[in-house]
Amino acid sequence: MIGCGANRGIIPVVCEELFRAIENNQENNRRYQVTFSMLEIYNEQVTDLLCKTKKSGGLKVREDQHQGFYVDGLKLVPCESYAQIEKLMEQGKKIRTTASTSMNASSSRSHMVITIHFKQIFLEEDITKQSSINLVDLAGSERQKSSGSEGDRLREGTCVNLSLTTLGNVIRVSESLEIY
Repeated sequence: MIGCGANRGIIPVVCEELFRAIENNQENNRRYQVTFSMLEIYNEQVTDLLCKTKKSGGLKVREDQHQGFYVDGLKLVPCESYAQIEKLMEQGKKIRTTASTSMNASSSRSHMVITIHFKQIFLEEDITKQSSINLVDLAGSERQKSSGSEGDRLREGTCVNLSLTTLGNVIRVSESLEIY
């Protein structure tokens, strides 16, 4: 999802294109605001990848009537350029939980969610349009027997497999719902 070097992933491409579009659409009566957040879900706990200190017990996911779902205490960083986002992604990647397994030398052991909030403010009309995009990098699923996992790696693998199964179930149920 993030990639590196010439093999950039979809996340850097989306972020760079967003700032290119902002630059190409500058008008005196408009302002743009972009905020960025980055979290991981590891062993069923949510951690802010933009904070150097981890909160004991993880961050809590909440639901609000107006806001919808949000992560309480998650750092939202205002960004003026793609270069800022690039630095934040590098910072978050360093903190993200990875480990060596028999299947992969540097396996991500967590799910990562990058959220970009975008506001377009029309000054003369006093109108604000806003949107958000969640870009998700799922942890890889590994067969427990062939991965040779034991102890912490086994527990991690179990959490990853359970969450991926749950996601699959949610997608299956949502496909069967008819929404009018």
